[in-house]
Amino acid sequence: MPKGYFLSAHRKAADPVKAAAYAKLAIPAIEGAGGRILAKGGKVQARENGIAGRTILIEFESYEAAIAAYESKAYQEALRVLDGGADRDIRLFEGLD
Repeated sequence: MPKGYFLSAHRKAADPVKAAAYAKLAIPAIEGAGGRILAKGGKVQARENGIAGRTILIEFESYEAAIAAYESKAYQEALRVLDGGADRDIRLFEGLD
């Protein structure tokens, strides 16, 4: 079964207070849903139409698990506290077998 992925690409720096409150809830929600953070922060080179902002990649056992994690009550609470404090491009996608 193909893995599922959650990609968060930030368009600009997040509000530090809201981002900290979000992370406090989001990390346990994602890890509790089986997510494994593969990469976050670090150097970014944007190409074509990309923006060289903070990027986070999280792996799940399946595409469906990635969607379920995003839609979970725990993660939705994290989004509620983020409350517009970040401008991100979020993508949930299926990997290869």
